Formats: sequence, C-alpha cells, structure tokens
Amino acid sequence: MSQFWRVAADGVSVAVKVQPKSRRPGLQGTAPDIDGVRLRIGVTQAPEDGRASQAACEALAGALGLPASAVHVLTGATSRQKTLHVAGDPAVLAERLANCLEHK
Repeated sequence: MSQFWRVAADGVSVAVKVQPKSRRPGLQGTAPDIDGVRLRIGVTQAPEDGRASQAACEALAGALGLPASAVHVLTGATSRQKTLHVAGDPAVLAERLANCLEHK
C-alpha cells in the first residue's frame, strides 16, 4: 500500500479525503486517488465556514494523540481532498500514522 503521508522538516503532510455529514465520524481507512492514496476522515459537521476542515484536523490529531493545534490545513480548505500538516517529530508521527489504521 502506498503511503498517504510525506515527511516534512517540521512534521508530516497527510493527504486526506474528508466526508462531511458522515454517519461514521473518525478515520475510515484509505481511498485511492489520482495522486495516490488518501486517508479517509468522516466528520459529522457540514462543509460550511470551515467546520468540516476543522473537524478533520481535530479527528486526525485525536487519532495521533496530539492536541488539535498540532494539525492544520495546508491545501484544499474548500475541497474534500485536502493536505493536512501535522507538527511534531517526523519519525514518531510516521510510526503513529502507519499504526493508526491497524488499531481500528
């Protein structure tokens, strides 16, 4: 399986596909995309005023055991396909991302 994240100098960039108004919030596995693989994140919020994007950041932060302030949107603020930046030690974050879907 291809990775849905890339190591950056100050953390990792994570390619995600957000499903607003989801009945099943949280991490939902991966989904193929034209650019590779994306992490699917379901959120209960509607895609209005950035609420779904914020909820996706909070869901990823929670799954990685980080504060919500450690995750923010890099690209795709108004799109379902986004790139989120997670601040922290890249090696630790890469390990947590690799394991986060195994423990579902």
